[in-house]
Amino acid sequence: MESVSSWGNTPLVSVDPEIHDLIEKEKHRQCRGIELIAAENFTSLAVMEALGSALTNKYSEGMPGNRYYGGTEFIDEIESLCRSRALEAFHCDPEKWGVNVQPYSGSPANFAAYTALLQPHDRIMRLDLPSGGHLTHGYYTSGGKNISATSIYFENLLYKVDSTTGYIDYDKLEEKAMDFRPKLIICGGTSYPREWDYARFKVVADKVGAFLLCDMAHNSALIAAQEAADPFEYCDVVTTSTHKSLRGPRAGMIFYRKGPKPAKKGQPEGEVYDFDKKINFAVFPALQSGPHNNKIGALAVALKQAMAPGFKVYAKQVKANAACLANYLMGKGYCIVTGGTDNHLLLWDLRPLGLTGNKVEKVSELGYITLNRNAVFGDTSFLAPGGVRIGTPAMTSRGLVEKDFEKIGEFLSRAVALTLDIQNQYGKVLKDFNKGLVNNKEIDELKTDVEKFMYAFEMPGSLISETKND
Repeated sequence: MESVSSWGNTPLVSVDPEIHDLIEKEKHRQCRGIELIAAENFTSLAVMEALGSALTNKYSEGMPGNRYYGGTEFIDEIESLCRSRALEAFHCDPEKWGVNVQPYSGSPANFAAYTALLQPHDRIMRLDLPSGGHLTHGYYTSGGKNISATSIYFENLLYKVDSTTGYIDYDKLEEKAMDFRPKLIICGGTSYPREWDYARFKVVADKVGAFLLCDMAHNSALIAAQEAADPFEYCDVVTTSTHKSLRGPRAGMIFYRKGPKPAKKGQPEGEVYDFDKKINFAVFPALQSGPHNNKIGALAVALKQAMAPGFKVYAKQVKANAACLANYLMGKGYCIVTGGTDNHLLLWDLRPLGLTGNKVEKVSELGYITLNRNAVFGDTSFLAPGGVRIGTPAMTSRGLVEKDFEKIGEFLSRAVALTLDIQNQYGKVLKDFNKGLVNNKEIDELKTDVEKFMYAFEMPGSLISETKND
């Protein structure tokens, strides 16, 4: 048998130089480029230390104080601390709110919430994908094929944005809800650049007798910093991933109301919310086994950092940077959906230019700018949608402010101009278009300029000086 020192205490660079090298290359890629994917961020060294800690070794099925494994006394303390910090970070009264921090990420958190609140084939209302919704809220094709598991196990109906303004059409939402009578209404999305009217959602939910769930995965940092509307005031359940604007590990949380229900006309007094047991049971044992304790420990660290005074400064800057970039691009004559943004992201409609999001995404990536193609209202193809989604959290985490985002706007404008030139020269068909990407000197110049620009900024969790070489 191998000695413990040979297999258990040898560093990665010696055990698996191939993986070590690839990790270093990924670290270099992150440092040298402009990261504009709205769902991505850079977490801290402290969070990464907790993620790579001995917590990964421990099984702990069940809840703190009621485990199915021994040796969990410190795990119990860590999870309990994480739960109390989650409630504090989001300004929730522990007498009125509970939280489960065991979901592996935001998607399992959503499905656990559905499992707790609904029966199979119950009805869900959610924002349509081209309007900014998320796949886990339900999605089926125009031909009726169910793509999301939410649509496979539950009946769902979409609501949309107004085709002219790009804002959610609350009147049509209410009209549809009155006809459809959903058991659950979901607010929150993945590419909606405006504020959510939770009060209006609550009115509709109450009218039809539906639960109201907010998926705050994208703007959770803004909510924690009180730089966005508060869903906890109106919603029954709030779910989130933790690695986006919140800057934590890749994990998930489910917040739920508890305690006495508010008195309502025609209902008996003294009723209490019963979400606690249902949601905890849905997470374990219904959908998951042992929680990932390293993630829970890392999340506790991130939540502590989210309660520091500097986090509110960061959240304000995220919004300011997004508004600045939107204004810069609109000043260049480009079409930004809804004419701006209230949060951390903007949606760029490329259709007036005759371009698709996948082409701009590819040219940008070759120029060391990472963003993602995204459907805009009216799109029918998700492979070649009409827009790109741009987010500001990651670059804000690296210390960029408005003047820096004006520079990013210049780089983006160059990337789009390059995409147009290549398309005009080689054609719209993708296989022809791709020929123009080979040995393209202007793309090479763009990536050189981007890399030089980005190396002026610090990188959370890494030393820039250690990542400059492939």
